[in-house]
Amino acid sequence: MLKTARRLCAWMLGFTCLLAAGGALAEEVERWKFNMTPGVTPISQNVYSLHMQIFWWCVAIGVVVFGIMFVSMFLHRKSRGVKPANFHESTLLELLWTAIPFAILIMMGIPASKTLIDLYDTEKSEVDVLITGYQWSWKYEILGEDVSFFSKLTTPTDQIEGHASKGVNYLLEVDEPLVLPVNKKIRFLVTANDVIHSWWVPAFAVKRDAIPGFINDAWAVITEPGIYRGQCAELCGKDHGFMPVVVEAKSEADYQAWLAEKKAAAAAIAELTEKPFTFDELYAKGEEVYSRSCAACHLAGGQGVPGVFPALKDSPVALGDINHHIDVVVNGVAGTAMQAFGEQLSEVDIAAVVTYERTAWDNNMGDLAQPIDIYNHKQGK
Repeated sequence: MLKTARRLCAWMLGFTCLLAAGGALAEEVERWKFNMTPGVTPISQNVYSLHMQIFWWCVAIGVVVFGIMFVSMFLHRKSRGVKPANFHESTLLELLWTAIPFAILIMMGIPASKTLIDLYDTEKSEVDVLITGYQWSWKYEILGEDVSFFSKLTTPTDQIEGHASKGVNYLLEVDEPLVLPVNKKIRFLVTANDVIHSWWVPAFAVKRDAIPGFINDAWAVITEPGIYRGQCAELCGKDHGFMPVVVEAKSEADYQAWLAEKKAAAAAIAELTEKPFTFDELYAKGEEVYSRSCAACHLAGGQGVPGVFPALKDSPVALGDINHHIDVVVNGVAGTAMQAFGEQLSEVDIAAVVTYERTAWDNNMGDLAQPIDIYNHKQGK
């Protein structure tokens, strides 16, 4: 009797611990959100529904299979004196365990095929966006609107290096988010300029590899205004983790206002190309551009990383012919990690950063580049 009571107490204690662990596990699951997100597009919700449907099918199959196993082991255990059956080559059993899984796969395949067909139906789009992956940023071009820009990480270096506490959107914040209208079918055309990247926004159920020389497409109809974040999902180099994707969905009126603003900014930059800048203006602008686009490799003091990224302080490029310096920034250096910034930066930005690099860190070359010089270099003049 005492032994039975002890067992009962042990079972009750174990059950209580299991309930407590289950509650803690539920809280942890909610905190980490292990499951897929339903998303904010019809296709993402279809994918989520398919995922949950197949999940519960698998749960049911697991319950039936393991239930039969446990019941069989319990009712037919040796301690009960059960004699094992001695038979083999049962045609009925062979047919059953072939036909039942086949039928289950067919029932799973019907909704899965429908979702896959919808997933790749990119026809009749209302907005087309060309997305190009670079090491390590994204270029967006709204086709037919003459609007293109680069989107780069803006998480402060102090947070990345652990000198400051990490923000809420650590490594998921950019200087220029992609703005899109809600309730319109948007087609994403994804490619790359250098290596393989992958453009991924979980809330849209969109994840497409960006492959040089190829264009992969996807689509979405965003139903709710808001900011949606993602990342590059393909290992693409040392700064792979610093390629966030930020999409801001707006109403049609706000989207049109954003388009008009981007077009006006492009026109202003084109006008600035012909304007001569003072040395102080170029130096201040160049310092800003350098910290945003160059310091990650060449470091803030221009000393570089020995054996990996060359120093700009006292370098032959910064102290040599200015036209060669411009060419390095515009076209990059083949076979090295120095990428081409001719498309990533405007003529004003390139002129400013070249001027800054030739003057900062006691380089003191005393010359400067104007935006018109960069424009002429690009035109081969």
